[in-house]
Amino acid sequence: MAARSPNPSGSERHSLGAEPRFLVVGRITRPHGVGGQVRVKIHSDQPDRFFQLEQVLVGPGAPAEETDPDQEQGQSMRVERVRLNRGFAILKLGGCDSRDQAEALRGHYLQIPIEEAIPLADGEFFLYQLIGLQVMTNEGEELGELREILETGANDVFVVRGTEGELLIPDLPEVILEIDLESSQMLVQLPAGLRDG
Repeated sequence: MAARSPNPSGSERHSLGAEPRFLVVGRITRPHGVGGQVRVKIHSDQPDRFFQLEQVLVGPGAPAEETDPDQEQGQSMRVERVRLNRGFAILKLGGCDSRDQAEALRGHYLQIPIEEAIPLADGEFFLYQLIGLQVMTNEGEELGELREILETGANDVFVVRGTEGELLIPDLPEVILEIDLESSQMLVQLPAGLRDG
């Protein structure tokens, strides 16, 4: 796919804004057991990166990149234990020692400083880097500006707004042909029938 994202997913939105200081690597879905552990939906394509975490910023509000990029969203918590289970991470966070305390963290985001992000390979991008790109078809038609990104679980969907309204473009290899950050452009090949839906 065109993008790689340690950012919120599950129908979360990413909107136009400044470069963030923090990136989201997961979201707490519920307590796990009675000892304060939490079950975390992983928002990174490299789940093993959780074993490298020593501290995470845990907060209930919108991710930092969607609000004030210079303002921390939440509290710093030490990562005491990590294990992976069926696509989720099970974490024991410092200071969270009971099921009630874990329940209070339900829905909270886990963020890391952007400086701690895993380096991207060629052709990979963080989602926030794509916001604001001008989207064009391979036939030279200007579709508009990429304004939001919806993470649906199956694949990301790019919300492009132009003079003809809004288009929802799936982030699939056969659709997203090229991303050029230097020229702020994305080249796409629209699937048949996309405009009819």
